[in-house]
Amino acid sequence: MRSSRPVSTGFKCGDMNISSISNLVSYAGAVSQAAHPAPPQTEDQKALIQAVKAVNAAEMFGQDNEITFIIDRAARIAVVRVVNKKTGELVQQIPNEQVLKMAEESNGR
Repeated sequence: MRSSRPVSTGFKCGDMNISSISNLVSYAGAVSQAAHPAPPQTEDQKALIQAVKAVNAAEMFGQDNEITFIIDRAARIAVVRVVNKKTGELVQQIPNEQVLKMAEESNGR
């Protein structure tokens, strides 16, 4: 069952966060050193990362917020989140947790 607790912009178990570039680079380096080399990024992933950086740099969601994109592996869909950079609090998520739960259940059939 999913919770509505605050989320950080770093990696979460079961989610792949591609928005916080410095966290992504740090995490990829740690994973590479630990045991697994990071897979090469596709051109689409690179373009998405650049777009997220541009939107966050322009502070389109306010000074304290940033957008993040993750792949919810259980539901097998992309999720957009607006997160408070200072507190890690989830401000908004599309699709919401209820839709993710329904997608996860339908993928289990």
